Amino acid sequence: MPQSNPMAPDANAAPAASAADDTFLEIIFSGGILGIGIMVVLILLSIVAVYLIVDQVLGLKRRDLLPGELAENVRQLLAQGKLKDADQACRERPCPLSFVLASGIAEIEFGWPAVEKALEDSLSEQAARLYRKLEYLSLIGNLAPMLGLLGTVAGMIVAFREVALSQGTAGAGQLASGIYSALVTTVAGLLIAIPALGAFAIFRNRIDELVSEMAYSAQHVFGPIRRRLPGSAPRPTIVPPPRG
Repeated sequence: MPQSNPMAPDANAAPAASAADDTFLEIIFSGGILGIGIMVVLILLSIVAVYLIVDQVLGLKRRDLLPGELAENVRQLLAQGKLKDADQACRERPCPLSFVLASGIAEIEFGWPAVEKALEDSLSEQAARLYRKLEYLSLIGNLAPMLGLLGTVAGMIVAFREVALSQGTAGAGQLASGIYSALVTTVAGLLIAIPALGAFAIFRNRIDELVSEMAYSAQHVFGPIRRRLPGSAPRPTIVPPPRG
């Protein structure tokens, strides 16, 4: 009866050793033509996500969006009846708050209801502008896992096709190698989606906070003249726009 040679190489040892020796780039681009194409798209999405995150960090600063000295300066000018000077102060300091205040100043002659409507419309417009770039982070966070899953499913189909063509003679090592290559795109998609969705939630709450403060500042600025305008209500009813 023949005895197995303990020194003989195992059929599954070669794939395992080869997989262990793969470099980082070889692992990333080990999913075949479709897998490589999906990985390239995922890499581009990751670059865009990083850009959007950095852009939001640099752009969502309170001192740039809601300069406190502007609100107080415009409030004093309105209290003194200097409408042209108040409008000029807004134009000299372009920012979301100055846009909202200038929209209200332009409607003062038509009474408080017109001012209030202008403030609400401009607040909604500025909130939509702030949310516009942020929505791309949400899109990337939802798209990346789906692309990764597509690459994995395609890789699994290829792996099991090899088993079918070999009439089931393919070793477990060969099948495992194909599956491990297919799962790479899913991992890449999740690595992109998790920070993108986390950043989206953080920045969305930040924008909500800034828009609410913008609405409060507008109420405060127009407080001295609101009661003198025709059609004014006992209390201002400016409501920040709903969350995008």
